[in-house]
Amino acid sequence: MTRILFFEPRIAGNTGNTIRLAAGTGAELHIVNPLFDFEDAKLRRAGLDYHDLAVVHLHDSFEAALDALLPARIFAYTAHTERFYTDVAYRDDDVLMFGPEPTGLPDEVLFHEAVTDRLRIPMLDGRRSMNLANCAAIATYEAWRQQGFPGDATLA
Repeated sequence: MTRILFFEPRIAGNTGNTIRLAAGTGAELHIVNPLFDFEDAKLRRAGLDYHDLAVVHLHDSFEAALDALLPARIFAYTAHTERFYTDVAYRDDDVLMFGPEPTGLPDEVLFHEAVTDRLRIPMLDGRRSMNLANCAAIATYEAWRQQGFPGDATLA
């Protein structure tokens, strides 16, 4: 299934919500440190009892994450591109990468040679950004939809 990559997330609740997303969709969540305390109460509360149902990998650096994820295609999500997230034919081993909540991905990550493409989720003019967990959910569900929702019990 699709892999979600959070580069240095800052808000525990967003990561907790994404742990629930990973558990519900079968996506893996990869997180690049530095990271808030992984035992943070907000993280636990947002993830509820889904931590044991999700596959979560912590990486000490972006390079360590790349070592674990490549040769997969990596799509970097940013508000600073014209290409939409719906313009891609997703594969089951793709990586959907998102940056920290207050700033987004730094240029050295956004334009890294390992990044396949930069994509955006549309929003109204004059808006700065959308919630990280919501963006991860939008992109993950689009990738899962294109793959026919494999693993969904109602389709069995």
